[in-house]
Amino acid sequence: MLIVMRLNLDPATLAELTASPAASEELTAAGGWPLIVVDVPDAAAAQCLAGVDITALPAVVVACVPDPGGFPAAAARAADVILTADECAPAPFVSWPGGPAAATGLIGDVLVAAPVAGTTLALLMRSAAGLTVPAALVAESAAYSALQAGGEFARWRAAHPPRQPPAGDAARPRVRIRNAGGILEVTLDRPTRRNAVDWRMRDALAAALAGPVREAGLRVELRAEGPDFCAGGDLDEFGSRPDPALAHLIRLTRSPALLLHRLAARTTVFLHGACLGAGIELPAFAGRVVASPDTRMGLPEIRLGLIPGAGGTASLAARIGRHRATFLALSGQVIGADQALGWGLVDAVETAPDQPR
Repeated sequence: MLIVMRLNLDPATLAELTASPAASEELTAAGGWPLIVVDVPDAAAAQCLAGVDITALPAVVVACVPDPGGFPAAAARAADVILTADECAPAPFVSWPGGPAAATGLIGDVLVAAPVAGTTLALLMRSAAGLTVPAALVAESAAYSALQAGGEFARWRAAHPPRQPPAGDAARPRVRIRNAGGILEVTLDRPTRRNAVDWRMRDALAAALAGPVREAGLRVELRAEGPDFCAGGDLDEFGSRPDPALAHLIRLTRSPALLLHRLAARTTVFLHGACLGAGIELPAFAGRVVASPDTRMGLPEIRLGLIPGAGGTASLAARIGRHRATFLALSGQVIGADQALGWGLVDAVETAPDQPR
């Protein structure tokens, strides 16, 4: 197991170290340095980051910036997460209760359990920033499959053995479909498991979305039955395929994420309750996302030794930017509907008709 350490650097030192050909060997999670924290006290210090290239640096870089106004846009490329105490700072900055120190502590705690997964996420988010969505989904799936074969996920799986599914679960349809005058209403219907996405739901959702792809005039509304929209992937199924490389190919051939991306302009998703992992990764592809006030959103996969695998590294990055999406994944924290609205993760917060007003 890796010994996890945090390295505090000033911008000039980070610039000097990353300019060295040996940087990837010295500053790396594989060598026990998964977290680099860069304090950026003023505009002059921020300017030192403008030419820093961390694209292939195998460690997570967090910048702490007290004054967002003096931070040049070019410097954002030199960090995975940019923290500030300014609650009104726009993207790419993240303001979190307790300030940058508390937020850095959250990321550090996660990296103690999963330094390889956390670093893999950071590397993926940097390199996928300029890719098309289909290409980004391929990159995400490949990284996800690699981590499924890794030690961090194996340790999590050993500590959380799969449970037997409840009686009758396999036979229950996962998705309901209703064509209502030019609108295809698609409803996730596995409420006893909080609409957790297993392979049956993935395939059923992909089949449902294939119709509107073929019919150009058909709009889509996606909802879910029960108290939660979707609690994420079915944890009891994680790692059940013996060949992660083959699972990578299967994931690409049956991809609700890619279909939702193609249907984005014609799709509205209505969220409520818990929307974790796939429960927010897939909706974020839609052109319009409406959340009820009780909605809670987060990306918990890192604690399992994995990264988001339902398209979230592409969909959330497109909606809220790479830095905020990386923070959500690395911290494992959950945000509510109002914060999601402020960040642009959802487009409206409305009480659903069947909820008490």
